[in-house]
Amino acid sequence: MADQPYHIPALLKESIDGLDIKPDGIYVDVTFGGGGHTREILRRLSEKGRLFVFDQDAEAMVNLPDDDRVTFIHANFRFLYNNLKYEFVKAGLGLTDGVPLVDGIIADLGVSFHDFDTAYRGFSFRFDAPLDMRMNTEARLTASEIVNTYTKEKLRDLLYVYGEVKNANSVVYKIMKARGAAPIETVKQLLTAIGCPFTEADGLIEVRPNDKKELSRIFQALRMEVHGEMDALNEMLTQTSQVIRPGGRLSVITYHSLEDRMVKNYMKNGQTMGECEKDQFGNLLSAFRPVNNKPIVAGEDEVNANPRSRSAKLRLGERTTL
Repeated sequence: MADQPYHIPALLKESIDGLDIKPDGIYVDVTFGGGGHTREILRRLSEKGRLFVFDQDAEAMVNLPDDDRVTFIHANFRFLYNNLKYEFVKAGLGLTDGVPLVDGIIADLGVSFHDFDTAYRGFSFRFDAPLDMRMNTEARLTASEIVNTYTKEKLRDLLYVYGEVKNANSVVYKIMKARGAAPIETVKQLLTAIGCPFTEADGLIEVRPNDKKELSRIFQALRMEVHGEMDALNEMLTQTSQVIRPGGRLSVITYHSLEDRMVKNYMKNGQTMGECEKDQFGNLLSAFRPVNNKPIVAGEDEVNANPRSRSAKLRLGERTTL
Protein backbone atom coordinates (compact mmCIF):
# COMPACT_ATOMS: atom_id res chain seq x y z
CA MET A 1 0.00 0.00 0.00
CA ALA A 2 1.02 3.64 -0.40
CA ASP A 3 3.04 5.13 2.43
CA GLN A 4 0.98 8.33 2.64
CA PRO A 5 -2.77 8.33 3.40
CA TYR A 6 -4.73 8.33 0.15
CA HIS A 7 -8.04 8.73 1.93
CA ILE A 8 -9.23 8.44 5.53
CA PRO A 9 -12.58 6.60 5.45
CA ALA A 10 -15.53 8.06 7.28
CA LEU A 11 -17.67 5.76 9.44
CA LEU A 12 -15.30 2.88 8.73
CA LYS A 13 -16.34 0.54 11.56
CA GLU A 14 -20.03 1.32 11.25
CA SER A 15 -20.13 0.81 7.48
CA ILE A 16 -18.31 -2.54 7.59
CA ASP A 17 -20.23 -3.74 10.66
CA GLY A 18 -23.36 -2.95 8.66
CA LEU A 19 -22.32 -5.42 5.95
CA ASP A 20 -22.64 -8.24 8.51
CA ILE A 21 -19.63 -9.97 6.96
CA LYS A 22 -19.78 -13.72 6.37
CA PRO A 23 -16.17 -15.01 6.53
CA ASP A 24 -16.53 -17.14 3.38
CA GLY A 25 -18.67 -14.57 1.55
CA ILE A 26 -18.20 -12.53 -1.61
CA TYR A 27 -18.18 -8.74 -1.26
CA VAL A 28 -17.78 -5.68 -3.46
CA ASP A 29 -16.21 -2.31 -2.67
CA VAL A 30 -17.41 -0.10 -5.53
CA THR A 31 -15.36 2.91 -4.41
CA PHE A 32 -11.93 1.43 -3.70
CA GLY A 33 -9.94 4.69 -3.47
CA GLY A 34 -7.36 4.36 -0.73
CA GLY A 35 -8.46 0.85 0.16
CA GLY A 36 -9.54 1.62 3.71
CA HIS A 37 -12.82 -0.28 3.48
CA THR A 38 -11.16 -3.03 1.48
CA ARG A 39 -8.56 -3.66 4.19
CA GLU A 40 -11.24 -3.87 6.87
CA ILE A 41 -13.34 -6.28 4.83
CA LEU A 42 -10.30 -8.48 4.16
CA ARG A 43 -9.55 -8.55 7.88
CA ARG A 44 -12.94 -10.13 8.46
CA LEU A 45 -12.87 -12.61 5.55
CA SER A 46 -11.51 -16.14 5.69
CA GLU A 47 -9.11 -17.49 3.09
CA LYS A 48 -12.17 -18.63 1.12
CA GLY A 49 -13.71 -15.15 1.01
CA ARG A 50 -13.55 -12.97 -2.10
CA LEU A 51 -13.57 -9.23 -2.65
CA PHE A 52 -14.06 -7.30 -5.90
CA VAL A 53 -13.11 -3.61 -5.90
CA PHE A 54 -14.04 -0.92 -8.42
CA ASP A 55 -12.31 2.36 -9.18
CA GLN A 56 -12.39 4.45 -12.35
CA ASP A 57 -9.09 6.08 -11.35
CA ALA A 58 -6.16 3.92 -12.45
CA GLU A 59 -3.93 5.69 -9.90
CA ALA A 60 -5.88 3.95 -7.12
CA MET A 61 -4.14 0.70 -8.04
CA VAL A 62 -1.11 1.87 -6.04
CA ASN A 63 -3.21 1.08 -2.94
CA LEU A 64 -4.10 -2.45 -3.98
CA PRO A 65 -3.10 -4.98 -1.29
CA ASP A 66 -1.05 -8.00 -2.26
CA ASP A 67 -3.86 -10.45 -1.59
CA ASP A 68 -5.18 -13.18 -3.87
CA ARG A 69 -8.68 -12.66 -2.50
CA VAL A 70 -8.93 -9.22 -4.14
CA THR A 71 -9.76 -8.45 -7.78
CA PHE A 72 -9.35 -4.85 -9.00
CA ILE A 73 -11.82 -3.66 -11.65
CA HIS A 74 -10.83 -0.44 -13.45
CA ALA A 75 -14.33 0.86 -14.15
CA ASN A 76 -17.03 3.22 -12.94
CA PHE A 77 -19.44 1.53 -10.56
CA ARG A 78 -22.28 2.28 -12.98
CA PHE A 79 -21.04 -0.80 -14.87
CA LEU A 80 -21.36 -3.02 -11.79
CA TYR A 81 -23.38 -5.93 -13.18
CA ASN A 82 -21.51 -6.58 -16.43
CA ASN A 83 -18.07 -6.31 -14.83
CA LEU A 84 -19.01 -8.62 -11.97
CA LYS A 85 -20.42 -11.21 -14.34
CA TYR A 86 -17.24 -11.11 -16.44
CA GLU A 87 -14.99 -11.46 -13.38
CA PHE A 88 -17.10 -14.27 -11.90
CA VAL A 89 -16.77 -16.28 -15.09
CA LYS A 90 -13.07 -15.47 -15.34
CA ALA A 91 -12.46 -16.60 -11.74
CA GLY A 92 -14.52 -19.75 -12.12
CA LEU A 93 -17.11 -18.63 -9.59
CA GLY A 94 -20.57 -20.00 -10.09
CA LEU A 95 -23.42 -17.95 -11.53
CA THR A 96 -26.96 -18.38 -10.18
CA ASP A 97 -29.37 -18.48 -13.12
CA GLY A 98 -26.73 -16.54 -15.02
CA VAL A 99 -26.36 -13.90 -12.30
CA PRO A 100 -23.21 -13.12 -10.22
CA LEU A 101 -24.54 -13.06 -6.65
CA VAL A 102 -22.63 -11.40 -3.80
CA ASP A 103 -23.19 -11.10 -0.06
CA GLY A 104 -22.73 -7.36 0.24
CA ILE A 105 -21.71 -4.11 -1.42
CA ILE A 106 -20.21 -0.98 0.10
CA ALA A 107 -20.04 2.47 -1.51
CA ASP A 108 -18.30 5.52 -0.02
CA LEU A 109 -19.45 8.39 -2.24
CA GLY A 110 -16.96 10.93 -0.90
CA VAL A 111 -14.08 12.33 -2.96
CA SER A 112 -10.70 11.11 -1.70
CA PHE A 113 -7.99 13.26 -0.14
CA HIS A 114 -5.84 12.18 -3.06
CA ASP A 115 -8.12 13.84 -5.59
CA PHE A 116 -8.40 17.06 -3.59
CA ASP A 117 -4.66 17.19 -2.98
CA THR A 118 -3.54 16.28 -6.51
CA ALA A 119 -3.14 19.80 -7.85
CA TYR A 120 -3.03 19.07 -11.58
CA ARG A 121 -6.53 17.57 -11.56
CA GLY A 122 -8.22 20.83 -10.62
CA PHE A 123 -10.57 19.43 -7.96
CA SER A 124 -9.64 22.06 -5.39
CA PHE A 125 -9.53 25.84 -5.42
CA ARG A 126 -6.42 25.62 -3.21
CA PHE A 127 -4.20 25.11 -6.27
CA ASP A 128 -3.97 26.71 -9.67
CA ALA A 129 -4.41 23.99 -12.27
CA PRO A 130 -6.35 23.23 -15.43
CA LEU A 131 -10.09 22.94 -14.81
CA ASP A 132 -10.12 19.20 -15.42
CA MET A 133 -11.69 17.25 -12.52
CA ARG A 134 -11.64 13.90 -14.33
CA MET A 135 -10.87 10.85 -12.21
CA ASN A 136 -10.79 8.76 -15.37
CA THR A 137 -8.40 10.67 -17.61
CA GLU A 138 -9.79 8.83 -20.63
CA ALA A 139 -13.19 10.47 -20.15
CA ARG A 140 -14.11 13.28 -22.54
CA LEU A 141 -15.91 15.90 -20.46
CA THR A 142 -13.85 18.32 -18.32
CA ALA A 143 -14.87 21.13 -16.00
CA SER A 144 -13.35 23.60 -18.44
CA GLU A 145 -15.60 22.39 -21.23
CA ILE A 146 -18.63 22.78 -18.97
CA VAL A 147 -17.70 26.32 -17.97
CA ASN A 148 -16.95 27.39 -21.54
CA THR A 149 -19.65 25.66 -23.59
CA TYR A 150 -22.78 25.15 -21.47
CA THR A 151 -25.65 27.55 -22.07
CA LYS A 152 -26.56 30.14 -19.47
CA GLU A 153 -29.63 28.14 -18.46
CA LYS A 154 -27.78 24.84 -18.23
CA LEU A 155 -25.00 26.34 -16.13
CA ARG A 156 -27.49 28.01 -13.80
CA ASP A 157 -29.46 24.80 -13.28
CA LEU A 158 -26.25 22.85 -12.71
CA LEU A 159 -25.00 25.21 -9.99
CA TYR A 160 -28.40 25.52 -8.35
CA VAL A 161 -29.33 21.82 -8.30
CA TYR A 162 -25.96 20.11 -7.78
CA GLY A 163 -24.24 22.82 -5.76
CA GLU A 164 -27.24 24.51 -4.13
CA VAL A 165 -25.56 27.80 -5.10
CA LYS A 166 -28.10 30.42 -4.04
CA ASN A 167 -26.69 33.20 -6.23
CA ALA A 168 -26.34 30.92 -9.26
CA ASN A 169 -27.70 33.56 -11.64
CA SER A 170 -25.05 36.06 -10.58
CA VAL A 171 -22.22 33.51 -10.83
CA VAL A 172 -23.33 32.40 -14.30
CA TYR A 173 -23.64 36.01 -15.51
CA LYS A 174 -20.00 36.62 -14.51
CA ILE A 175 -18.84 33.38 -16.14
CA MET A 176 -20.65 34.19 -19.39
CA LYS A 177 -19.14 37.67 -19.47
CA ALA A 178 -15.61 36.42 -18.78
CA ARG A 179 -15.66 33.55 -21.25
CA GLY A 180 -16.87 35.94 -23.93
CA ALA A 181 -13.50 37.65 -23.72
CA ALA A 182 -11.30 34.55 -23.32
CA PRO A 183 -11.76 30.85 -22.42
CA ILE A 184 -11.75 30.00 -18.71
CA GLU A 185 -9.25 27.16 -18.50
CA THR A 186 -7.66 27.27 -15.04
CA VAL A 187 -8.71 27.51 -11.41
CA LYS A 188 -7.34 31.05 -11.08
CA GLN A 189 -9.14 32.13 -14.22
CA LEU A 190 -12.41 30.83 -12.80
CA LEU A 191 -11.86 32.60 -9.48
CA THR A 192 -11.10 35.81 -11.35
CA ALA A 193 -14.13 35.38 -13.59
CA ILE A 194 -16.58 35.08 -10.68
CA GLY A 195 -14.91 37.92 -8.80
CA CYS A 196 -13.49 35.94 -5.91
CA PRO A 197 -10.44 37.70 -4.38
CA PHE A 198 -7.45 35.45 -3.71
CA THR A 199 -3.77 35.50 -2.89
CA GLU A 200 -1.12 32.98 -3.86
CA ALA A 201 1.97 31.91 -1.96
CA ASP A 202 4.17 28.80 -2.13
CA GLY A 203 1.91 27.26 -4.74
CA LEU A 204 -1.23 27.57 -2.61
CA ILE A 205 -4.25 29.78 -3.29
CA GLU A 206 -5.87 31.48 -0.33
CA VAL A 207 -9.39 32.89 -0.46
CA ARG A 208 -11.40 34.72 2.16
CA PRO A 209 -12.98 32.42 4.76
CA ASN A 210 -16.46 33.65 3.85
CA ASP A 211 -15.93 32.60 0.21
CA LYS A 212 -14.85 29.02 0.89
CA LYS A 213 -18.33 27.56 1.34
CA GLU A 214 -19.65 29.09 -1.87
CA LEU A 215 -16.59 27.99 -3.84
CA SER A 216 -16.94 24.48 -2.47
CA ARG A 217 -20.50 24.39 -3.77
CA ILE A 218 -19.46 25.61 -7.22
CA PHE A 219 -16.61 23.10 -7.49
CA GLN A 220 -18.87 20.31 -6.23
CA ALA A 221 -21.44 21.06 -8.92
CA LEU A 222 -18.80 21.02 -11.66
CA ARG A 223 -17.29 17.76 -10.37
CA MET A 224 -20.69 16.07 -10.21
CA GLU A 225 -21.42 17.06 -13.79
CA VAL A 226 -18.01 15.93 -15.07
CA HIS A 227 -18.61 12.46 -13.66
CA GLY A 228 -22.35 12.25 -14.19
CA GLU A 229 -22.47 11.32 -10.53
CA MET A 230 -26.22 11.26 -10.03
CA ASP A 231 -26.89 9.15 -13.12
CA ALA A 232 -24.04 6.80 -12.18
CA LEU A 233 -25.37 6.43 -8.63
CA ASN A 234 -28.86 5.72 -9.93
CA GLU A 235 -27.53 3.01 -12.26
CA MET A 236 -25.34 1.43 -9.59
CA LEU A 237 -28.12 1.32 -6.99
CA THR A 238 -30.53 -0.27 -9.46
CA GLN A 239 -28.01 -3.00 -10.25
CA THR A 240 -27.40 -3.84 -6.58
CA SER A 241 -30.82 -5.47 -6.43
CA GLN A 242 -29.71 -7.81 -9.22
CA VAL A 243 -26.44 -8.95 -7.67
CA ILE A 244 -26.93 -8.92 -3.89
CA ARG A 245 -28.38 -12.23 -2.73
CA PRO A 246 -31.42 -12.29 -0.38
CA GLY A 247 -30.26 -11.45 3.13
CA GLY A 248 -27.19 -9.63 1.82
CA ARG A 249 -26.40 -6.05 2.74
CA LEU A 250 -25.93 -2.72 0.97
CA SER A 251 -23.86 -0.12 2.88
CA VAL A 252 -23.70 3.42 1.42
CA ILE A 253 -21.99 6.52 2.83
CA THR A 254 -23.31 9.79 1.40
CA TYR A 255 -22.12 13.37 1.79
CA HIS A 256 -24.73 15.70 0.35
CA SER A 257 -28.51 15.84 0.29
CA LEU A 258 -29.10 14.82 -3.33
CA GLU A 259 -27.25 11.52 -3.13
CA ASP A 260 -28.52 10.81 0.40
CA ARG A 261 -32.13 11.30 -0.73
CA MET A 262 -31.57 8.96 -3.68
CA VAL A 263 -30.08 6.22 -1.47
CA LYS A 264 -32.80 6.61 1.16
CA ASN A 265 -35.55 6.40 -1.44
CA TYR A 266 -34.05 3.33 -3.05
CA MET A 267 -33.68 1.43 0.20
CA LYS A 268 -37.15 2.39 1.37
CA ASN A 269 -39.25 2.55 -1.79
CA GLY A 270 -37.25 0.61 -4.36
CA GLN A 271 -37.01 3.66 -6.61
CA THR A 272 -34.27 6.29 -6.48
CA MET A 273 -36.58 9.19 -7.31
CA GLY A 274 -39.06 8.37 -4.60
CA GLU A 275 -41.86 6.82 -6.64
CA CYS A 276 -42.95 3.52 -5.17
CA GLU A 277 -44.70 0.45 -6.50
CA LYS A 278 -47.09 -1.60 -4.37
CA ASP A 279 -48.60 -5.02 -4.71
CA GLN A 280 -52.36 -5.67 -4.69
CA PHE A 281 -52.31 -5.63 -0.90
CA GLY A 282 -50.60 -2.25 -0.67
CA ASN A 283 -47.19 -3.59 0.32
CA LEU A 284 -44.12 -1.82 -1.04
CA LEU A 285 -42.33 -3.69 -3.81
CA SER A 286 -38.81 -2.85 -2.72
CA ALA A 287 -35.71 -5.00 -3.19
CA PHE A 288 -34.33 -3.76 0.15
CA ARG A 289 -35.56 -3.02 3.62
CA PRO A 290 -33.78 -0.26 5.54
CA VAL A 291 -31.67 -1.57 8.41
CA ASN A 292 -31.51 1.90 9.95
CA ASN A 293 -34.44 4.29 9.49
CA LYS A 294 -32.26 7.24 10.41
CA PRO A 295 -28.79 7.66 8.92
CA ILE A 296 -25.78 6.84 11.10
CA VAL A 297 -23.50 9.86 11.52
CA ALA A 298 -19.97 10.30 12.82
CA GLY A 299 -19.39 10.88 16.51
CA GLU A 300 -17.56 13.85 17.97
CA ASP A 301 -14.23 12.02 18.26
CA GLU A 302 -14.26 11.00 14.59
CA VAL A 303 -15.25 14.48 13.42
CA ASN A 304 -12.40 16.00 15.43
CA ALA A 305 -9.93 13.53 13.90
CA ASN A 306 -11.38 13.77 10.39
CA PRO A 307 -13.47 16.93 9.79
CA ARG A 308 -14.74 15.65 6.45
CA SER A 309 -16.70 13.04 8.39
CA ARG A 310 -19.00 15.79 9.62
CA SER A 311 -21.24 15.57 6.54
CA ALA A 312 -21.08 11.76 6.20
CA LYS A 313 -24.30 9.74 6.52
CA LEU A 314 -24.47 5.96 6.47
CA ARG A 315 -27.52 4.10 5.21
CA LEU A 316 -27.84 0.33 5.35
CA GLY A 317 -30.22 -1.92 3.46
CA GLU A 318 -30.88 -5.65 3.56
CA ARG A 319 -31.88 -7.48 0.38
CA THR A 320 -35.38 -8.86 0.64
CA THR A 321 -36.63 -12.10 -0.89
CA LEU A 322 -38.60 -10.31 -3.64
